[in-house]
Amino acid sequence: MNRSAATLFIIVATLCFVLEFEAKTIDPYKVLGVDKTASQREIQKAFHKLSLQYHPDKNKAKGAQEKFAQINNAYEILSDEQKRKNYDLYGDEKGNPGFEAGHPGGSGFNFRPGEQWSSGGQGGSKSFSFSFGGGSGDSNSFGFGLDDLLGNFFGDFGSSFRSQSGPKSSPKSFKAINSNIYKKEIVDEGMTWLLLSYTPSLRGVQQFESTIGEVSSTLQGALKVGSINCEKEVSLCKELGIYPRKAPRIFVYSYKENEKGSLVEYGGNLAVKDLKAFCQQHLPGFSKRIDLNQLDQFSTTGKLPRVLLLSSKKNTPVIWRVLSGLYRKRITFGDVEVHDSDLRVEKLGVDALPAIVGWLPNGEKTILKTGVSVKDVKSGVQDLSNILDSFEKVSKKETSSQSKKAQTDSEDGYIQLLSRSNFEDLCGAKTPVCIIGAFRSLKAREELEYILSLVSHMSLSRKPNGGGSSRDSISYALLDSAQQQSFLNAFDKMGYKSSDKLLIAYKPRKGKFAVFMGDMRIEKVENFIGSVLSGDIPFRETHKKPVLK
Repeated sequence: MNRSAATLFIIVATLCFVLEFEAKTIDPYKVLGVDKTASQREIQKAFHKLSLQYHPDKNKAKGAQEKFAQINNAYEILSDEQKRKNYDLYGDEKGNPGFEAGHPGGSGFNFRPGEQWSSGGQGGSKSFSFSFGGGSGDSNSFGFGLDDLLGNFFGDFGSSFRSQSGPKSSPKSFKAINSNIYKKEIVDEGMTWLLLSYTPSLRGVQQFESTIGEVSSTLQGALKVGSINCEKEVSLCKELGIYPRKAPRIFVYSYKENEKGSLVEYGGNLAVKDLKAFCQQHLPGFSKRIDLNQLDQFSTTGKLPRVLLLSSKKNTPVIWRVLSGLYRKRITFGDVEVHDSDLRVEKLGVDALPAIVGWLPNGEKTILKTGVSVKDVKSGVQDLSNILDSFEKVSKKETSSQSKKAQTDSEDGYIQLLSRSNFEDLCGAKTPVCIIGAFRSLKAREELEYILSLVSHMSLSRKPNGGGSSRDSISYALLDSAQQQSFLNAFDKMGYKSSDKLLIAYKPRKGKFAVFMGDMRIEKVENFIGSVLSGDIPFRETHKKPVLK
């Protein structure tokens, strides 16, 4: 027997003994102190009691942390029906026969390098032939080394064995987070992150990693996962207040309480279903839940394009919540619970649910998708993102076209009629002062249009900052009072119903206005606008934000 083969034989034999010893001693039923016939309620009750008793933050006794990890591992097995069934049948929650814990009759292993490996026990034996070469290094005739054998054959146990004898490394399956990545990829990006805060010297990191890994696999596409090694990223951990104490810590970058996102620590049990529920609670919630009776208000509010999900779901679907976070600065989201029999669905032009309906900023409606079907969250987010990207491009093109038209009309002296599509360009936040000529008759419209066309080309008393003409700081528009009564109600509770024509000087940024209802001769109107620009006329606050129908 050469040296390499002898060494391998000793290690494998030792591992087999340790594995069997561990399996026999770590019984999840005994750890939680429950019978094998215990109900889920009894198991849960025992777990809660023990986890509180041995939590590292509360119990500083020697061995408490190890006991805490055992309790969590036992609960993870017994709270999952399939894992519990596998353990009861095979002694292993993964359902791998041959690694029985306390199997009747026991089992023995006879291993001879270069010959056969016999697994003896009751009812005969099975033989497996292995031939290990005596080449250089740790390699053998199969082309893999000792690390491969330990890792592939014994799985997690092999990596656990190595970690006891060598330096501990960071969770390899998670993205390593540093200050730069945190600021560029996590903060205010609209995606929920599940983060593990740890130091390599802490025990239990693998248990935390395992639980987080299972959660992320069930919510793949809904969140991202990362780990922060606070031994390397000391300043980041201290700045964020996430430095681990006696045990690793779990955080979720959440959009539940703050539109810009914030870190929220998970303080529950280290169990997959509990952590998963916590993550789902903290997914983005930027989609407004509405009633179909509120549809007119939803489809006409705001300067961004709007999308509405119609489905039979009582709560906002996970995929829609994820998308509402990713697009929250570009598209306004809404969702509504409906059924196929609802006549209002037919009126929208929807022939199958779930469906997505979109509205451009000018109010134009389009059916983006009906009969939506997705395979999983990840692919669903990707497929619907493609639809939303295309819709956003159409919206930008339409907005650009409207802006160019408004600029051309202004240069030609043409006074536009205010509408939802041009309101942002004529009287939006970028406009210092908007002069609105409101009319109730055709004659009043023609008179106001003529006067404002002349005044818009005149040089008034105040110049805007940085040079240029006063036309750059003032916009002019007409308003049909009869059609836009609710708009006027923002300035006057009675909506100026008794006035056939009037001028409103509106400052969008400050939400203030002044009104001229006197003689509409050119010199009078010019004086009014000049006084507005020079600050000689008092302004009042609007009752509410004016919104066009």
